[in-house]
Amino acid sequence: MATLIDSEPTSGPEFTYRFNLYRAAEVTGQPAPGFSSTQALNALEEVAAQVLPGDMSYGWNAMSFQEKAAEGSGSIVFVMALVFVFLILAAQYESWSLPLGVLFGTPIAIFGAMFGLWLARFFSTSYENNVFAQIGLVMLIGMAAKNAILIVEFARAQTEQGKSPVEAAMEAARQRFRPILMTAFSFIFGILPLLFATGAGAEARKVMGMTAFSGMLVATLVGVVLVPGLYVIVERYLGGRKEPPTQQAEEEPE
Repeated sequence: MATLIDSEPTSGPEFTYRFNLYRAAEVTGQPAPGFSSTQALNALEEVAAQVLPGDMSYGWNAMSFQEKAAEGSGSIVFVMALVFVFLILAAQYESWSLPLGVLFGTPIAIFGAMFGLWLARFFSTSYENNVFAQIGLVMLIGMAAKNAILIVEFARAQTEQGKSPVEAAMEAARQRFRPILMTAFSFIFGILPLLFATGAGAEARKVMGMTAFSGMLVATLVGVVLVPGLYVIVERYLGGRKEPPTQQAEEEPE
């Protein structure tokens, strides 16, 4: 929603609530099928710059105002989400190194999300990295971390029982494979309706749904293999844990 504002003030009350006594008129619309709200806002700004006289301006209202206000802040929110997840995991595991094994898997989810948006753009130009895609990315951090936690937490327990990091990681991957698939695919199937949304705001829901769907799918398929390897690397080189000596190495020659 946009509001056209005349720069000449008026004393009538009819315009006191809402734009500092300037005469104003609201214009309401929605994107055409196949276009996102971001594209619609950019198009309106281009048209306003071309056709509005010098004594008139415009301002955004309602959801349009919120979307413009949040524009460009997605990267900051994304970084803050990573920091908070890291601090929570560090407190949970009482370790600064183990959370890295969890968070190193999140770039795979981001890659999957970006790849899904790229593929979807062949069918509609509305699939772009806008504020709705960034909301989906923040959600992916939590979901991808949750799956990684299932492996890392089990592997750490096995390591504390005396197993080597490699043995612990392999056992965790075997034991947690089914729970990870159940958790991931319940989430994936749960967001399928977003991909086929219709009506007002459908394009925004489709972008968010595609981001979460493709990111989680790739994170699940790749993460089951990648996260155990990351756990081993973190434990060996950052956690200070070494492979236990073999029985043959411990025995002294006669």
